[in-house]
Amino acid sequence: MNLSFTPEQIAFRDEVRAFIADSLPGHVRRRLAEDRPLSREQFVEWQRILNSKGWAVPHWPVRFGGTGWDAVKLHILSDELQQAPAPAPLAFNVDLVGPVIATFGNEAQQQRFLPRAANLDDWWCQGFSEPGAGSDLAALRTSARRDGDHYVVNGQKIWTTLAQYADWIFCLVRTDTAAKAQRGISFLLIDMRTPGVTVRPIITIDGAHEINEVFFKDVAVPVENLVGEENRGWDYAKFLLGRERTGIARVGLSKLRLRRIRQLAATPQPDGRIPIEDVGFAQRVTTLEVELKALEITQLRVLSAQSGVQELEAKPDPASSILKLKGSQIQQATTELMLELAGPNALRYDPAVAAPDGEPGSNFGEPWIARAAPMYFNWRKTSIYGGSNEIQRNIIAKAILGL
Repeated sequence: MNLSFTPEQIAFRDEVRAFIADSLPGHVRRRLAEDRPLSREQFVEWQRILNSKGWAVPHWPVRFGGTGWDAVKLHILSDELQQAPAPAPLAFNVDLVGPVIATFGNEAQQQRFLPRAANLDDWWCQGFSEPGAGSDLAALRTSARRDGDHYVVNGQKIWTTLAQYADWIFCLVRTDTAAKAQRGISFLLIDMRTPGVTVRPIITIDGAHEINEVFFKDVAVPVENLVGEENRGWDYAKFLLGRERTGIARVGLSKLRLRRIRQLAATPQPDGRIPIEDVGFAQRVTTLEVELKALEITQLRVLSAQSGVQELEAKPDPASSILKLKGSQIQQATTELMLELAGPNALRYDPAVAAPDGEPGSNFGEPWIARAAPMYFNWRKTSIYGGSNEIQRNIIAKAILGL
């Protein structure tokens, strides 16, 4: 098997690198280099730069703004963005709701929502998880009752990432309480400005506001905002989740972190130690690098299998569960190594000093030390979102191992 890029692919990779170097705003680059979150305005600024280049939604069908690239070119763009680092296009728009509308939405929905999603004129968030329905998503209870030309929505969603920025939310709602759990669910698009929608922040352990609760009280949603057929939302959700788990692998991000770890570990510590010269530490880094290469090859295989596949009957590759499972484990392992390199200074974390929207204090030394502990704790979440790792193991056992 040839694992090297062709000359044409190398030329494209160089083009991507040059574009990012020339076009990424410096203030965005600095925040990402320090592992600090971007503001809404910074996300929008960069996605519109990408969209003007024609690279915001390269994996969409060509008639909706896609490029027609093969899986390798798609991988190269994503990989280079993560390694730069530069922000990826907002996943909720371009990887999740966009492909669902492009595949199962009607023409009016496609014309209304897709161009705005690509240009980040509308910011989307995901309304799937509920207090009693996370890994067991089919247990969701948020209801949508048909009343003339509207649905009336009541219920609650939780862990809704960046809902504080969102203009729209794509929701799984229960439209038939008498049907089997999976068969009574519909996929609904809801304007966040509709009366009855309330967003309540959830502040995480590092003092950041990334996730939220979203409440619906007698929210009137036009029937025209139903995607596909009523009570078939579970099928559309499975289509979406297969693609979400592919992206969650974040191979490029882990490459960037491992390079940074090697760089930091080669630097003498105040006591004279050079961490990379420790055999155990060096072995852990090398093992992660090997595992990451295997993950990258698996990701390319899954992306290749998905290329051009837009039919509901084409079930997501179960290997996407491997990507989610192993990808999250590698990401967590890199944050653990960063925390170990930071050493005791990481324990002096002060939210007032190192808050994501502020500048890390000088008492921590370099900025990455101030972010080591918050990043380590925050990335525990990768075991849960996008389908918990326990669920992914069940999918792998059933679909791949036949257990």
